[in-house]
Amino acid sequence: MATDGRNRRFELLAMPHLDAAFNLARWLTGNTADAEDVVQDAYLRAFRYLDAFRGDNFRVWLLTIVRNSFLNWLKDNRSGRLLFQAAPADLDWADPDPGPEAMLLDRVDSETLGILVAQLPAEYREVLILREIEDLSYKDIAAVTGAPAGTVMSRLSRARLALRKAWIDNEKGAQKP
Repeated sequence: MATDGRNRRFELLAMPHLDAAFNLARWLTGNTADAEDVVQDAYLRAFRYLDAFRGDNFRVWLLTIVRNSFLNWLKDNRSGRLLFQAAPADLDWADPDPGPEAMLLDRVDSETLGILVAQLPAEYREVLILREIEDLSYKDIAAVTGAPAGTVMSRLSRARLALRKAWIDNEKGAQKP
């Protein structure tokens, strides 16, 4: 019976965060299949160490495990460069019934943004994803990454500036005849 209670506790704590865990893993690994492997490993680790969870924010604890599972996966499967996948082109549209031209422009912008994010240094990409996509606080990002909150804020500021500069440079390059 104790196992049933533990299983139920894990399900109640972990399952609401499956989308966030997968989203982070997909951005880190660069593809769905590898992200699934990372999340599976992270969830197994989280289940194994569930009794060690003493915090008040399971989501942060779980995303930390996802990040660490990714770093372990990276050692076994890739070089040291963190990879990010471009945002899916089928995101919610501002216009509920956009025309073909609006859809194409939005898709091009989304693909461009994904390419530009992928060019950022890994530590910038990571905090940008955790803040802008996963909507974590600076304190929570610091907990996930193991970096001080001041470093998180600095990296996020630099990431935004670098992304803005890359976007402007890209726009200037696209306008040249």
